[in-house]
Amino acid sequence: MTSTTSPEPAHPLEQVLFEVKRTIVGQDVLLERMAVALIADGHLLVEGVPGLAKTLAVRSLAAAIAGSFQRVQFTPDLVPADLVGTRVYHQHSGEFRTELGPVFANLLLADEINRAPAKVQSALLEVMQEHQVTIGRETFRVPEPFLVMATENPIESEGTYPLPEAQVDRFMMKVVVDYPTQTEEQAIVERALRPPEPPQPMVTSEDLMAMRGRARQVYVDPAVIDYAVRLVSVTRSPGTAGLGELERYVTYGASPRASIALVTGARALAFLRGRDYVLPHDLSELALDVLRHRLVLSYEALADDVDADTIITRVLGAVRAPDVVLQNR
Repeated sequence: MTSTTSPEPAHPLEQVLFEVKRTIVGQDVLLERMAVALIADGHLLVEGVPGLAKTLAVRSLAAAIAGSFQRVQFTPDLVPADLVGTRVYHQHSGEFRTELGPVFANLLLADEINRAPAKVQSALLEVMQEHQVTIGRETFRVPEPFLVMATENPIESEGTYPLPEAQVDRFMMKVVVDYPTQTEEQAIVERALRPPEPPQPMVTSEDLMAMRGRARQVYVDPAVIDYAVRLVSVTRSPGTAGLGELERYVTYGASPRASIALVTGARALAFLRGRDYVLPHDLSELALDVLRHRLVLSYEALADDVDADTIITRVLGAVRAPDVVLQNR
């Protein structure tokens, strides 16, 4: 007997990503991590050379979720009021009025965040954490969902203000964007020769907030939580997993925020892929993005050309993933 059951509809966020990919060629990992951050209520730090469509990716995602988008080019002369807003005196009325800054958007691109001084960086990181801004005696909430994608240029170091480790830790993930393949670059050039088609709205902000609620219902086995904690713990003391030769390379390991980000990010990734449970593979897939910016390496690591990704990969190989048995709940 032939079944007439119709196929299940695609996940709404997959439809959003498909719509964005009509504009963006490649960058699949970046787009998926942006979707994970939206669902998990996190923020992204993106490292990549100029010209890799980071701005276009955020703008296209904002259009696909019918959200507002703002881009701020960080410069050394920027002040916090340029970002969050300020009170302006109007001479005709004799009153002060609050002018809100560009952080009041669903998606904010903080371009080259390391070019702004510490005061501006702190102002942005405060609104990222609190989702609100206080100007004078008034407090204003930013719109939800709220995603900050900050970019860093790895080429130039002159005139930059590196983010302190305690502030970098507030970013859920750090994604490294690489050059496209030759095939992808050919498609990019071909698309640049014709008028771009703007992405169409596929979901609303209300839909995204509802998805966040459903993602919180995704089941996380205690063994998966234990796996996340063990991974993060070994970044602090590699010798406990038989990686004693890495001890001299790590000055400080990842904080408990990393354990939380691993589990919440894996839960969002499972939801995005249509599952109602988290697998250990979800954690290991996100481990590089969640942990690479949280490790403080020693000068010996720099001298021996050992980076954070190398250490995390070794940790993933040394820490055994659990065998999670799924049962009816």
